[in-house]
Order: sequence, then structure tokens, then C-alpha cells
Amino acid sequence: MSTYNRDDFFKSKVLGHPSGLFVLFFTEMWERFSYYGMRSLLIMFFTASLLDNGWGWPKEYAYAIFGTYVSLVYLSTLIGGWFADNKIGYRMAVVVGALLMSLGHGCMAIETPFFIYAGLTLLVFGSGFFKPNMTSIISEMYRDYPEKKDGAYTIFYMGVNAGAFLGILLCGYLGEKVGWSYGFGLAGIFMFFGLLQFWFAQDIFGDVGLKPKNDGKVQAAITEDGDKRNPFTTWQIALSGLAAVLGLVWIINDPVSKISEGATNFLDFSVGSLSGPNFTILFALVLFLVVLIYRLTQYSSITRDRMIAVWFFAFITIFFWAVFEQAPGSLTIFARDYTDRVLEGSAGITFKVFNSLMTIVPLGIITWVLSLLFKQTFAKYSLSNIFLALSFVIIWAIALWMLYNEFQQDVTEVPASWFGVLNSLFIIIFAPLFSKWWESKYNPNANMKYAIGMFLLGFGMACVAFGASDIAPGAKTASVSLIWLVLVYFFHTMGELCVSPVALSYVSKLVPGRMIAFMFGIWYLAVAIGMKLAGVFGEASEGIAEANGLSYFFWILTAVSVALGVLCIITYPIIRKLMHGIK
Repeated sequence: MSTYNRDDFFKSKVLGHPSGLFVLFFTEMWERFSYYGMRSLLIMFFTASLLDNGWGWPKEYAYAIFGTYVSLVYLSTLIGGWFADNKIGYRMAVVVGALLMSLGHGCMAIETPFFIYAGLTLLVFGSGFFKPNMTSIISEMYRDYPEKKDGAYTIFYMGVNAGAFLGILLCGYLGEKVGWSYGFGLAGIFMFFGLLQFWFAQDIFGDVGLKPKNDGKVQAAITEDGDKRNPFTTWQIALSGLAAVLGLVWIINDPVSKISEGATNFLDFSVGSLSGPNFTILFALVLFLVVLIYRLTQYSSITRDRMIAVWFFAFITIFFWAVFEQAPGSLTIFARDYTDRVLEGSAGITFKVFNSLMTIVPLGIITWVLSLLFKQTFAKYSLSNIFLALSFVIIWAIALWMLYNEFQQDVTEVPASWFGVLNSLFIIIFAPLFSKWWESKYNPNANMKYAIGMFLLGFGMACVAFGASDIAPGAKTASVSLIWLVLVYFFHTMGELCVSPVALSYVSKLVPGRMIAFMFGIWYLAVAIGMKLAGVFGEASEGIAEANGLSYFFWILTAVSVALGVLCIITYPIIRKLMHGIK
């Protein structure tokens, strides 16, 4: 059992919370900086012409590899979570993940095919070790202070969005304006700083997150509720394993077969009228559903009903992320190729002033928080603080150089990746308002939150569909007003705030405690499917744009989003009954 007194965490506080929370805050911030900074450049790098030092790929190839990459990032969390829980502990998992991601970004800065593919592989496994275990450390730190958890996760969530904001802003600028390797390399530098900062301050966590011991937690989880046990049998494990292998083969084969133009195709066969890839993924889905449906029959009626409700929300989640994740894909390409991003005169000056304030104010606030952390921890964790301070000196230098360089230009060209920062900016501004809404008497039920989220998602897509209405089928360029993209990111962020923060909360409420880890795995599987589907949608956009115009593609996504929002409303009485009183 843990012997560390959790009260010790609160002896050193920043803004009313343990200093250790802010060590995690900055570590997560640099990880999100690197992840979103690199991701904002990936499809543009693949599709940029050889004259622009890109690879000159067709957009379909880029969408395919992007969808596979982001889906594997979420699937790999199952591996990283298992190793942390059973073998190496949360802290070492974070270190391993940060190191792998640092190496991955470093590989991508070299830009050769071998190093790009190696870098993406390292990033997948690195994210798998890092992503699920930061929040696990927070949960363990606040185990005896549940009333402070919401505040802790809110602060942590601000670190996530601050990192995404700065990563897209600065890596995107360097990648587009200076060179792709500079953008990829900058992401790696700050991931490495995050690793060093965490490593040299890890004693601040006491014994939280160390290598796990058999201390009775498993037995406590087994006996905490009265529902009957339902262990996996040999045939269930075999079918689940086969479904997982077939799914992974399909995910990896998709970009490999396209990029090699059929020279390498693991699924080069057909079954009746089905191609090898289509047969493989459908067969994997059938196997997976057989296991899940059979297992449902083995639970008590209440548990079974609540799990069906979770599956319903997971189904909606798949399509939410499939549409939402057009941001780094088709929406970024739309920004690059079809949006008028050149601003002159007063419009250019207005953008420069807005961009300067948008950069300096958040950086100033985060630097102030950094100074508060220094006062509490510098004496004991000086090396960690030195590396953190050095990273901020560099980030300030790059930010000021970027702003100075922009003010020297008579004509302002907004980087295509810049629009991605709006998501994080809107989250930081509006998240407190949504939090107040959820705490008020007007708090909507789960179905209505999902319905509102899907309607907002559809409304955002309708904005860009309307903006693209004059783009002729097959057109390669256009000059659509950038206001349509601003509106897309605004409405999509509002939709995200209705869906994303509340999703995992319902999982934890609806399933027995002993099954939470398993159902979180199912949930991340749903997110991974949504991420891959986002790439599939992006691939389809090219053919649809050629035949019917790009606007038609966005209208399709609008219709899908609105239809699922209506489904959420219609099914409310059914889902409410299945939830058996869970609010």
C-alpha cells in the first residue's frame, strides 16, 4: 500500500493546488505543443509540391496516412496504459513516451522517407505511453481530495490547450514560412524540454506513479459491486485478438497500398464482390460484435442496459470525431488552396495587431504561472526549473521574432495552419461558460448535449459549404473569404465543448468500477475509428470535389452531423430508460 501522505502535496501550492500539478501542466503543455504543432504541418508537407520542398503526394495518399497515424495514436494508449498499470508505473510510462516522441520528432526533421516513417512510428508508441498516464498521476495525487479534482483537471486542460495553441501557431509558422524541418524540429525540441523538466522534478510526486505493486487494489475492484463476474473465456479472447489483428492490418494496409500504388498490398484478394480490404474490416467488425453482444447477455439487466447506452454514445462519438477531425485535413487544405489569406491595408494591420495580442497575452499569463512555480520549487528542483525557464526563453524569442517579421511585411499572408489555433483559443475563452451551464438548473441531459454538439458541428460545416458554393467542380484553387473558416472553428469548438469533456464522464458513471478500464478501452477504440474515418472522408473529398464540387462534400458532412443530432433527440426516452437513473 502507498505510504506517502497525500497532505504533503498541498504543503507547496501554486494557485491553491499542489506544485506537482503544475509540473504536469508544463510537461503536458510541451507534449501538446509538439503533437499539434507537427500534426498541423503533416498533410501540407505531404501534398506540397517538390518545388516547395514537400513530397508532392496526391491528397488521397496524405489523408490515408494521416487517418492511420491519428487512429493508431489512440489505439496505442491501450498498450501504454497496460504497461503502466502492470509493469512500469505511470511515471516511467510518461518518461518512455516523452523520449520516444522526442526521437520521433527528431526523425521527422530529417525529412527522408525512412526517417519520416520511423518518426511517425515512434510518435504513435510514444503517445500511447504518454497520453493515458498523465491524467492517472493527477487522479492518484487527488485521491484523498475528490472535491478539488474538477479544479485540477480544469487547470490541466488549460495546459493542454495552451500547448496546442502555441504549437500550431509557432510550428505552423516556421514550417510554412521557413521550412518543414524547422517546424518538425521545433516540436521535438520542446518535447525534449518537457521530458527533462518532468524527469528532474519527479520526486515532487512522492510515491505516486511508481512501479505498481500487488497491494490489494485488484481484489478491492473485484468485490466493490454486487454484479456477477463475467471473465473473458478462451474463445472470446481468441476472437477479440483476431478482430484486433485484422483491424490493425487493415489500418496499416490502407496507406501502404495507396502510397506504393499497389506494389505492397497485404490484402490483395477478393471474396465474392468484396475486395480484400473491405472483406477484412467487415469480418473484423463482425467478430468484434459477436464477442460484445454475447458478453452483454451475461450481465445483469441493469448493467447490460447501461452498457448499451455507452455503446450508443460511442457510436455517435465515432462520427463526431470523423467530422471534427477534418480540421487538420480537408479544412487545412481548403485554407491553403481555396481561401483568400492575403490581407492588405487596414485588414492586414488589424490581423497583425490581433495576432500579436493573441500570442503575447497567453504567453504572458503562462509565464506568470511559471514564476509562481519557480518560487515554490526552485530550491529543491533547480535543474527542472532551469530547463523550463530555458524553454520559455526560446519560445518568447521565436514568438517575438515571428511578430516582428510579420510587421516588416507590407502584405500579410495568413498561414494555412493558423486557423487551427482558433480551436484552442475558443476553448480557453468559452470553456468556463460551458462549465457554468453544466452546473446550472438548465444543464441538458446526455442525449441533448450530444444533439447540440452534433448540430453545432453540422452548422460549422454548413458555413464552409456555403462559402465554397461558388467553387466549380474540379477547381484546384479559389479565393473564398477567410471568415467562413473562422466560423467553422467557432461552431466546431462549441460542439466539442458539448461532447468531448462530458463523454468519459458518462462512461465512468454508467459502468461498474471494475469495468471502467475495459470500457475506456472500448471508448478509445471508438475515437480511433472516428480518426481513421476522418481520413477516409478526406480521401472521398477529392473525388466528390472533382465530380460535384467541394461544397457538395461539406454539405454531406453537414447532413451526417444533423441527422445524428436528430437521432440523439429521438432516442432520448430509450436511452434514459437504459441509464436507470444515471443523470
